[in-house]
Amino acid sequence: MSKHRRRQKRKKPLFHKRSAPGAAPGMIVALPEAPVPEIEIIQYGVDQFLEEKVTNLDELSERLGKQAVTWVAVNGLGNAKTIGRLGQIFGLHVLALEDVVNVHQRPKIEKYDDHLFVVARVLGHAGDLESKQISVFVGKNFVLTFQEHSDDFFEPVRKRLRKNKGRIRKAGADYLLYALLDSVIDAYFPVTEEIGDQIDLLDEHITSDNFNNPVREIHKIRSNLLMLRKINWGMREVVNSLMRDDFDLIGDEIRIYLRDSYDHTMQIIDAVESCRELASDLRDFYQTQLANRTNDIMKVLTIIATIFIPLGFIAGVYGMNFNPKISDWNMPELNWVYGYPFALVLMIGVASSLLVFFWYRGWLRK
Repeated sequence: MSKHRRRQKRKKPLFHKRSAPGAAPGMIVALPEAPVPEIEIIQYGVDQFLEEKVTNLDELSERLGKQAVTWVAVNGLGNAKTIGRLGQIFGLHVLALEDVVNVHQRPKIEKYDDHLFVVARVLGHAGDLESKQISVFVGKNFVLTFQEHSDDFFEPVRKRLRKNKGRIRKAGADYLLYALLDSVIDAYFPVTEEIGDQIDLLDEHITSDNFNNPVREIHKIRSNLLMLRKINWGMREVVNSLMRDDFDLIGDEIRIYLRDSYDHTMQIIDAVESCRELASDLRDFYQTQLANRTNDIMKVLTIIATIFIPLGFIAGVYGMNFNPKISDWNMPELNWVYGYPFALVLMIGVASSLLVFFWYRGWLRK
């Protein structure tokens, strides 16, 4: 990634509020580049099942209540009129609809007169982790979901409905809400496992003989873990509220199932905390490895310098220009036949003695 792209990434805002500052509450403002809504309806009961696309919202209002449960899935938030019309059909609060198009919401649950509004967040690939908002409205016999894009996170739930697996078609809208939230929470497990695999690979990379600077990868992993931790804590509070608060739309039997989702959030939190500790240890381990390798390099250079210091001294002494004709004490070796070989042997002997001494002290051994 170039410096320009990294600079652009840092400047990207944490969220973008679509309504102008000071606008009236409940304003539904869709971004022009957002996908056009695609609406799908699933109606089912114990022995009935119907799934089809919706093109006429007026027909949708006529079909409500004809089956035990109606699930309307909206993929895309690019048309404010469509979203507003759906709010009129289902009797949704305008403040909740405003939160639907402002997709920076944290996971939360809000109670209105005859429906609940739940915000959940799904996570993408762990290599480039990003969060997307899913908004869910739950009434007595309907569930309305809004997704930012056409990514189908709820296909496993649809398959269970089509094949009539489990008790989903025998239960009400509250069980469908549980199934949707449970699929969102279960999707956190592969992301957490992938981050754990990345940490293991970095660990092997750092312990190898040849490794590049992994600080950027460690920082990216810690950022992903921070996002995962923040989102999962919010989802835990949502499930805990559904499980413990007095919501008439949530049956006592469904609260038992919600305990399982709550346990899943706790497992993910434990795994995320373990990964965060491992990532911190990995950074410290890298710094230690780097310091050790630096010490090894400095040790080799110090040994080389220590060996050549006495050799330089000997060469310096023999290089002094004292005239031996003036005095017998002035460099008598210059007139000796074996003076030069003696100097070389002396240097080799001193260097060999130092190497033997270093080896004996363990400075040349790992």
